[in-house]
Amino acid sequence: MKLEVGDHVTWNSEAGHVSGTITKVHTSDVDYKGYVHHASPDEPQYEIKSDRSEHVALHKGGALKKLAR
Repeated sequence: MKLEVGDHVTWNSEAGHVSGTITKVHTSDVDYKGYVHHASPDEPQYEIKSDRSEHVALHKGGALKKLAR
């Protein structure tokens, strides 16, 4: 599934289902909060801003489900 900046997505977290909007697509490794998230053009990491808080998460596409707006 191809995701883009602006897509509204949901994912499962320790706190249950969370939803947010993709703000960036990383196609190379990115250091975030002291941890390297591995990414490539074939398997990007998506930076997502939560709908309910200012929290930002990084996830690969396999963990995300696109929501209809």
